[in-house]
Amino acid sequence: MNIAFRVDASTQIGTGHFMRCLTLANALQQQRGIRIRFICQHLPEYLCDILTAKNYELVLLGSEAKHLATDANSMKAGAIPSKIHGTATKLAHASWLGVSQALDASDSIQALADLHWDWIVVDHYALDERWESVLRQTARKILVIDDIADRHHDCDVLLDQNFYLDMNSRYVGKVPNHCQLLLGPRYALLRKEFQQVRPQVKPRKGVVKRVLIFFGGIDADNHTGRAIQALIDIGVSDINVDVVIGEQHPCREAIEAVCLSHNFTCHVQTDRMAELMSVADLSIGAGGSTTWERCCLGLPTITICTADNQRNQIADAASEGLVYAFDINYEFDLVIKCQVKSLIENTCLRQLISRNGMQRVDGRGVLRVIDNISLNCIDIRIAKQDDSERLLVWRNHPAIREVSRNADVINSDEHYRWFNALLNDPNKVLLIGQLHGVPVGVIRFDIHDDQAEISIYLVPDAKGSCRGRDLLQSAEMWFAQNYKGVNMLHAHVLGANERSHQLFLAVGYDVESIFYIKKLQ
Repeated sequence: MNIAFRVDASTQIGTGHFMRCLTLANALQQQRGIRIRFICQHLPEYLCDILTAKNYELVLLGSEAKHLATDANSMKAGAIPSKIHGTATKLAHASWLGVSQALDASDSIQALADLHWDWIVVDHYALDERWESVLRQTARKILVIDDIADRHHDCDVLLDQNFYLDMNSRYVGKVPNHCQLLLGPRYALLRKEFQQVRPQVKPRKGVVKRVLIFFGGIDADNHTGRAIQALIDIGVSDINVDVVIGEQHPCREAIEAVCLSHNFTCHVQTDRMAELMSVADLSIGAGGSTTWERCCLGLPTITICTADNQRNQIADAASEGLVYAFDINYEFDLVIKCQVKSLIENTCLRQLISRNGMQRVDGRGVLRVIDNISLNCIDIRIAKQDDSERLLVWRNHPAIREVSRNADVINSDEHYRWFNALLNDPNKVLLIGQLHGVPVGVIRFDIHDDQAEISIYLVPDAKGSCRGRDLLQSAEMWFAQNYKGVNMLHAHVLGANERSHQLFLAVGYDVESIFYIKKLQ
């Protein structure tokens, strides 16, 4: 399976987008043994080295790729429109890209032209549905990672791992109807070490003995230095202080020097973040992806907004007691000293924040993302006349009859009448799910006005390995794309069929009613 990542990192962008893509790539490779390629306009050399060390493919777009596009405004797949919904659109973060979306899309197509791609993962505030729609010719499906909800997307799955009070309505009208939404820190893309360390930590209580300062891999405005000075000013000689900075921090030498002079420990480009968070009692840091790492390990944090796109995330997380935040409209240095001292002295509040964070984030988000994007890549097709014989065999299999409304053996004449009638009924849709060309499941939709009843079963003894959840979600996506007038699905499951009950509940179906039935002697 081939998966491409379109992501950038720079002083302006930061490294958070790249790191969460890297986390997903690592988890995918470990579980699926797939081919992974990163395509980037901007990527610091040390991050390129990380990809090389992991044997991931890397294509750097830019001067070498630009000669491939003869016209930045048109491509073989068709021009990227300059308007969306009739309104000229310039994205708030357009400058992050450095080129037009049209040129980036053209270069990206060239960078991926040698293979068929099952998925493209896009994590970039400067790319929207215009770029994504053009890349449809290159990939079977598109996963967008977003957290600011300020633009439209053409994608099959959208992941927003942040917590927002309006989480369930932020993307209404901004993604296709068939798009699957993975929302909230339940899906936070945390590295494997956080899941491994989590069982060893408990909600924090007692005195503060160790403080961790970390403001991301870039920290262009040197919030790290200001937080260090705040601790020095309030006097923390009896507290161990760990300071983490990236290799390209603009004030690296000055930070290393002040840490040395005050007996703080400075960690540069460390791979021990989970360990450092697990032993800290209090943290000072930025919002963004690191928020959920700290929550996972129960580390109460004074969270400071370092970018406009973090503002709502921090405010909403603070309203739920997941972080401690304060109004930075006042003098930053004076306020942070006051707030740090206050939280150090407030044991109960730190314990509450710690407990809330651990309850919200369990560290298994990346596994949920892998599960939910149905990486088995099941192909869905309409059943045809040639399928009749094999469907008769499947329907009469004991495992299928056991969970069917009609548990009797079906004779061939009865089956052929049913099958032919079904194929000719416009209100009935019979689908076959295939994995690498091998049938793995059957799905049927019976349409009634704007609703449809769904029934599903896995092919007994199929050679292909397929989960019911993957088959069901793939069928739903196909149906949503082809029958846009249907807005509600329902299923009838026999009471004893616990496996099917769990299947439908797992993919978001609600229990509407319970039927009781009794056979009379």
